[in-house]
Parts: sequence; C-alpha cells; structure tokens
Amino acid sequence: MRILQLVSCRGWSSDAYWAARVTRELQRRGHDVTLGCRRGTERAVVDRARAEGVSRVATFEFAGGLRPGADAADVRHLRRAVAAADVVHVHRGKEHWLAVIAARLAGGRPIVRATQLVVAVTEAIRGQCLASGLLPPQRIVTLPGGADADAYRPLPVNPEIRRALGGEDGRPLVGMVSGLRVMKGHRLVIEAAVRLAQRGIRPRIVFVGRGAMEASVRQAIEQAGLGAQITVAGFAPDLPAVMAALDVALYVPLESDGMSRVVFEYLLAGRPLLASRVGVVPEVLVDGEHAALVPAGDADALAAALAGLLEDPARCRRLGESGRHLALERFSGARLAAALDTHYARLTAA
Repeated sequence: MRILQLVSCRGWSSDAYWAARVTRELQRRGHDVTLGCRRGTERAVVDRARAEGVSRVATFEFAGGLRPGADAADVRHLRRAVAAADVVHVHRGKEHWLAVIAARLAGGRPIVRATQLVVAVTEAIRGQCLASGLLPPQRIVTLPGGADADAYRPLPVNPEIRRALGGEDGRPLVGMVSGLRVMKGHRLVIEAAVRLAQRGIRPRIVFVGRGAMEASVRQAIEQAGLGAQITVAGFAPDLPAVMAALDVALYVPLESDGMSRVVFEYLLAGRPLLASRVGVVPEVLVDGEHAALVPAGDADALAAALAGLLEDPARCRRLGESGRHLALERFSGARLAAALDTHYARLTAA
C-alpha cells in the first residue's frame, strides 16, 4: 500500500516518535510510506525520524491555529499527496482537518482517526470516544503503543554510565526516564524516598530527562535532604544503555499520559518495573506478574512496593523476564505495525 503519515509536532514528542516508528515498521513490511512533518522542524523532528529509519519525508506548513494562507497552501499540496495514497494516517488535530479537506477534494481516501477509523492508545480513551456518540464502535479501535525491540533489549551494564547516573557504593540504582513535568511524579518519588530513608533504606535514585520543573525538582530534593542520594541527570542520548544500568525502573505519573511509550521500552529492556495504575498500565500489565503496580499519587504505597523489590532481587529478575516476554509478544513496534496493516487493508478493501 501507499501510506501517508502526517504529524505536525514542533518537537520530538511521543506523537512524533510514534508516527516515525510506525512509518519505519510499515516500510519493513514492504509498504511505500511517506512521513509528512511540519516545515522548520528539520533538526527537531525530521532528523530524528530519519535516525529511526524513516526513508521518505515530506514537509508542510502545519501552522499553529487558523492561518488561511498557509492552510490553503497545505490543502493544495496535501491534495496531491492524498490523491497518491491509499491510506492517510493523521496524528494531531491540525493535520486532521487539513487532510479531511484535501481528501474530499481528491475524491476521498481512507483517513485513520478522521472519517473512517480512530485509533485509541487505551481502552479508557476508546470509551471516551464511544461516549461522545460521534462514531460507531466498529470505527474506533484500541492499539496500545509499542517500542523498538531491536533498540530496547537486555544489555550488559556500562560501568561508566552507571556511575554518571549516581550508581555508586554498591547500592541499588532506581531510575525514572521522563520529562520533568508536574504530572510525571518526581515529587512523589522524593516523598517515597524520604519514607524509605526513615526505615534505613537508601537506594540511589536518578531522574533522567529535562523539563520546565527541573529547578523545582532540584529544590525539593535539597529540602528533603536527599541531595547526596538523588541525581538529576538531564538528557541522555543512549536510553537503552541508561535503562540497562537501572536495578528498578519507575513509571509513576499522577494521571494518564496517553501512549506511555517508556513503559514498553522498560519492559523490552528487561527492567523490573514499578508503575502507577494509570492509563495503559492496568489495561496491559498484571500486578506481580509483569510489574509491581501501585495507586497513583500514593507515596506510602510507592515506598512499600519499592522496598519490597529492593529486598527481593529474584523477584526483580522474574518481573524483568516476564515483562520483556509480554512486550515482545504484544507490544513491539513490529506487532503494532502488523495490527495497523490489518486495519489499513480493511479500509482499502471497503
């Protein structure tokens, strides 16, 4: 099939990653796929997409808000691109309505998320779509996100990377890979670390990522007296190597953050995962089998679960192995592309 993927992200967000990953996996399956990106994001998005293996990229204005001149130009360009495609898959609102207009002018093409099919990343989101009454159930499907099973796999620990992350003194290293934003749960981890310290349990903890809350997070660490125990490591270019260095991985947002890509990356990397019951987590993971699950926002429960994992290395190994098996079986990028392929074929046949 000839497939057009459209994503208007300004930066390398989960939407941009997902669009690039799907494009690459569909290419591997033999399809002719073009990824349409926002003009001016060559360094932030296009180069990263090419690094993911995307071979064909087109650019459009995808200007923010309502911009009649730029939007009209995009519709003209999209009309030609849409006319040449069998399926158009849009990932955000801007490209959604532009592609719908272009598809109408081009004689109609199946548009994923718009007229023919909506793909939700969790059953909860699908339920919200159904409750709106805008589309019949058969036109809304759930496909949880996936990750690159080639890049994320169990790797030997690099001692230099582990030291850079704060992993010293033979103590366990607990890590969270996430943007530094309020809802991601960094303060919750700090609160849990205080409770553990009161019990004499002091693992090394590292926050990997950047964000607007970095100064606030650092201040909270110092106020809790945990400056020698918790490291804010910033951006890490080699996340598979970072994950390999962790003894326990954390995913503890206060609310659902949609695709939750890092969950699947942790699992494929074989890391024992401690996660909040939000978003996709309770839909795909079984507590005690694939990960240790705790209520969102509960520092006491988080501290207790983390203590239990740190005291039981054998359990950590079992969770890491079971989580990886689940991810390989159901949530790799290849599995996701195969599922999309089935839906695309149904659309084009109809």
